[in-house]
Amino acid sequence: MTSTTEPTEPLSVEQLSATTLLRFATAGSVDDGKSTLVGRLLHDSKSILTDQLEAVEHASRNRGQDTPDLALLTDGLRAEREQGITIDVAYRYFATARRRFILADTPGHVQYTRNMVTGASTADLAVVLVDARNGVIEQTRRHAAVAALLRVPHVVLAVNKMDLVGYEESVFAAIAEEFTAYASELGVPEITAIPISALAGDNVVEPSANMDWYGGPTVLEHLETVPVSHDLAHCHARLPVQYVIRPQTAEHPDYRGYAGQIAAGSLRVGQQVTVLPSGRTSTISGIDLLGEPVDIAWTPQSVTVLLKDDIDISRGDLLVPSKDAPATTQDVEATVCHVADEALTVGHRVLLKHGTRTVKAIVKDIPSRLTLDDLSLHPHPGRLVANDIGRVKIRTAEPLPVDSYADSRRTGAFILIDPADGTTLTAGMVGESFAAPQPVKDESDDDGWDF
Repeated sequence: MTSTTEPTEPLSVEQLSATTLLRFATAGSVDDGKSTLVGRLLHDSKSILTDQLEAVEHASRNRGQDTPDLALLTDGLRAEREQGITIDVAYRYFATARRRFILADTPGHVQYTRNMVTGASTADLAVVLVDARNGVIEQTRRHAAVAALLRVPHVVLAVNKMDLVGYEESVFAAIAEEFTAYASELGVPEITAIPISALAGDNVVEPSANMDWYGGPTVLEHLETVPVSHDLAHCHARLPVQYVIRPQTAEHPDYRGYAGQIAAGSLRVGQQVTVLPSGRTSTISGIDLLGEPVDIAWTPQSVTVLLKDDIDISRGDLLVPSKDAPATTQDVEATVCHVADEALTVGHRVLLKHGTRTVKAIVKDIPSRLTLDDLSLHPHPGRLVANDIGRVKIRTAEPLPVDSYADSRRTGAFILIDPADGTTLTAGMVGESFAAPQPVKDESDDDGWDF
């Protein structure tokens, strides 16, 4: 297969290994042009192949379009093509000479906001699109709130369809000022506004000749140069145990290893560790990585850890350095985004999945719900419906070793699951956030609980 543009030298394995990786997500309201932006980004950065473009051209002609609809590069589901909307998260992988990218194109419909939570949960950067004709709307504020809630460190405001407002600087400036003020109040640490036309290609990969008043970077230039700080490598070490390896063969009669992906920090041979929630301690006697022993391993490597002592460890346990062990608790307070059609109510019995551990739990209280218009807190709403963001108090049947989400996006996150059918109800972030209300005294804190 050949490139759609002039031939360029492919990146070697060594070059790709030397480049950094940026995970980013796109979000925006319906018809703001997310999929078109992604398609333009892939096309103009020479990241699509001839047969892919031919398939898009063929599908576009079948829909009566004279020019290729680049949105079809990401809208792969049949229902998406028929309706001209994005329903599911579409992941794309591409690379330039400066950086590798994992892109999550997320839906804009309110009913699919849950998918935006999925796509942005691991993102280093979020691109929020706004139609220049419509400005900042409720769904824009919702996406900004989700990005802030998930603590995405960088947010790009892409003011799209500038060609439809005559490339007017005043239109862009007003939208950028409104969004920046709102997102800053939410606590978004860095906001970059870029005026673009995804359809025409203005300021996506190449600078626009139609907006000489703008002197900032293009979207791709910003993506290639934004600092990426993988803070998980510097967090307290955490290894959720996924599987216990006990071959009991003639070659390995006494081998007992605890396998999993390191969620944060690093582990080394000789380090004293604690097993949570039991609290038992031991010393790391060996670490196997890809079948070979190593002295040290770090996030996000998948490893097998061997301990000096034979102690009871099973799936769901957490291995942590004894000096940096988190406290275990049965009372979890968190900010959540409710993603299910079924409402979350006080007294709701759920399953809470944290890392590799799943426990029974009860929603003890819903102290507040966030109002997106003015960021005020509605106290004690009693329930959260689809796409609501609010605070919850949860009582678990067993102690959990949880970190604050502000300290670790991996070990500070959890999901609530419907025990009846396994549906994901809610995505939760432990600890304080922009939605944190004043402490609410609950007179029934110790009454009526059966665990």
